[in-house]
Amino acid sequence: MTTPAISPLQDRLPAVRGRLSVGYDLAKVTWFQVGGPAEVLFKPADADDLAHFLAGCPADVPVTVIGVGSNLLVRDGGIAGVVVRMGRGFTDIIVNSDHTVSVGAAALDLNVAQVAADAALGGLEFLSGIPGTIGGALRMNAGAYGRELCDVLVSATAVDRQGQVHQLTPDRMDLSYRHCGLPDDWIFTGAVLRAAPGDASAINARMADIKATREGSQPVRARTGGSTFANPDGCRAWEVIDAAGCRGLTIGGAQVSEKHCNFLLNTGSATAADLETLGEEVRRRVLAHSGITLRWEIRRIGTPLSSPSSSKEQTP
Repeated sequence: MTTPAISPLQDRLPAVRGRLSVGYDLAKVTWFQVGGPAEVLFKPADADDLAHFLAGCPADVPVTVIGVGSNLLVRDGGIAGVVVRMGRGFTDIIVNSDHTVSVGAAALDLNVAQVAADAALGGLEFLSGIPGTIGGALRMNAGAYGRELCDVLVSATAVDRQGQVHQLTPDRMDLSYRHCGLPDDWIFTGAVLRAAPGDASAINARMADIKATREGSQPVRARTGGSTFANPDGCRAWEVIDAAGCRGLTIGGAQVSEKHCNFLLNTGSATAADLETLGEEVRRRVLAHSGITLRWEIRRIGTPLSSPSSSKEQTP
């Protein structure tokens, strides 16, 4: 069901079975809890609804897809055009007879790992340590604890900007460390993952170890995203950030975590500009100290509103 048309943009969009919302506050759905509104938020009913919408959406209207906002920084001016956020129609997790698992793009990584474990299928435990959804994991070839999504991916399904559906094998996706080579405007709707029969108690024990490691080393209960920067070749991002003296560094309401300094925190009053400016200051200090240019792993989207609410930095 669609909300009544109340904006010029919404009047230009095709009729859908899902929901269109004007001026949706994206801070409600990002882990950092910052950022401006979506001009229009679209929650498709299912993959056919999404394909129909994309086929009929005017080419000049920007379309941006987001997941659960775990690895996302939405700038304070919000996002122009349409923001697609997939919900219940994309959360299925089905264990197949050949020990593969068919998953929707909005299925949480943790839930996929748990469903597999409940079926005594191993190989997907690492997903329990990755915040976010399968769609986001596909887009960045997410990984943790020695494995990446490409290690277990059988196939993926995506819809292009014209509404055409594509069935993809990994060799067509140009997957590498935290990278997928498909066009940015293709939207993943699902995937098939490879698992292997195993001992359910051992699989669950491995997932418990991953949970304990995360909780012991990362600020999992704070207003944060995933890892801020990708690991450079030959070292870990947190090590060069720490060596550059950035642990605990603050700008406005944003802080480099003292528990794990490859995480940025919203201490309660941060703007998106505070967080992005702090990240750029970390990159500047690391480059000056070690000659290493850190690459953002957190996805930054939208339009800046203004300079940070408080640009004066405080040394830890």
